[in-house]
Amino acid sequence: MTTSNADEIKAVVREQYAARATGAIACCAPDAQAQQPVLLDIKGIYAGTSLTDLPIETIAASAGCGNPTALAALKPGEVVLDLGSGGGIDCFLASRAVGPEGKVFGVDMTPEMIALARANTEKVGATNVEFRLGEMEALPIEAATIDVVISNCVVCLSPDKAAVFQEAYRVLRPGGRIHLSDMMVVGELPQAVRDDPQLWASCVSGADQQDDYLARLDAAGFRDVTIENEEVYGTEHGFDNLRSVRVRATKPE
Repeated sequence: MTTSNADEIKAVVREQYAARATGAIACCAPDAQAQQPVLLDIKGIYAGTSLTDLPIETIAASAGCGNPTALAALKPGEVVLDLGSGGGIDCFLASRAVGPEGKVFGVDMTPEMIALARANTEKVGATNVEFRLGEMEALPIEAATIDVVISNCVVCLSPDKAAVFQEAYRVLRPGGRIHLSDMMVVGELPQAVRDDPQLWASCVSGADQQDDYLARLDAAGFRDVTIENEEVYGTEHGFDNLRSVRVRATKPE
């Protein structure tokens, strides 16, 4: 199997993240307190952000490459949408920033992740967070109702990134903004990497060329498209052209 078929790609991604969701529950139930410091260390991308009051299952299920809520400068009362919300870690962090007068929506295509996120919502006691089952390419969100779209290493999983950005633009209010932590490619990836569906599900094979990624945002209507940070993903052959990138853009007024 190659990664040329969109339905097959989504099936592989859904299967891997369903396993991550169920694995997070299985690994964390009996001795959560003992495992939490280890998991917090693994999630070094959240350095400087307190995770200690979040359910351990939320942290274990996270597979992000950044901390988009730290970049988004969220304000009290804003309405936030997290694309590919997983176990809910970024939604819960965003809920703190927007406060009780704000609202956070998380959308994920994996039923197991939605179930985990909803269970975590009860544990956190977050009354301003709602999780919806759906795909980024056809968001179950009304048009022009969102102030800020965030996403954490998820757009790279989509086989139709242009549709993702068009949908993000649709749901944003005029003047709204998008903050993305994601993977991009500068140069080329070996064909063997491109054709590996498991590496696609691991945020590697589906990474877009940087110029193409930025052009898709521009084509969707976004302006002020800016790369705010860029880091080399790895130095080994096949991954040395992969970049972990933070991107922001705005929808014109």
